[in-house]
Amino acid sequence: MTEKEQQIIIAAGEVFMKYGIKSVNMDDVAKNLGVSKKTLYKYFKDKNDLLGKALAMHLQKEDMAINLICAKDHNAIDEMMEIAHYVTSILQQVHPSIHFDLEKYHPEAWKEMQTNQHAMVYKCMAGNLDKGIKEGLYRDDLNVDVIAKIYISKIDVTFDSTIFPPKQISFSEVYREYFRYHIRGIASEKGIIYLKKKVKEMLK
Repeated sequence: MTEKEQQIIIAAGEVFMKYGIKSVNMDDVAKNLGVSKKTLYKYFKDKNDLLGKALAMHLQKEDMAINLICAKDHNAIDEMMEIAHYVTSILQQVHPSIHFDLEKYHPEAWKEMQTNQHAMVYKCMAGNLDKGIKEGLYRDDLNVDVIAKIYISKIDVTFDSTIFPPKQISFSEVYREYFRYHIRGIASEKGIIYLKKKVKEMLK
């Protein structure tokens, strides 16, 4: 991949995230990027090709950011809180129609993104659960495989606009509630005490 192609993919991804997917065509992308349509078609077959590469790069960026968080010397709850903060900051930049547009108009790109994202989230969650159990912050009777998969399935519901209409509540608000729900469900007594302490510190 050339540097120019990479720059276009990154910039196009930002355009899709800001304005949605269905409402944006190649003319709009070219205009927002300050390049000609001819330049776009030099590197990408069509909008679907550009979208697929933009999604792949977005997931790669997310994976790298989360791996950097996990590499820090955090305990399991602090790790999850930092990941939640990062995810929330990303969701605040996402156009409300993104997931609907992907699922309805670009099913192949949607399926590939889900497959890759699920694998990424599973790895992250399983590692966090193992860490929390060893630290005594999570209950020691948890089935790591089952909990990690439940977490993934609930994330899909979080983005369901028929259940949580974006005009009534944002993705980031729903995710914050889901995060608290998740931690409360897996934390040990020690973990609950630590979580309450962290929340109090954040509210000061």
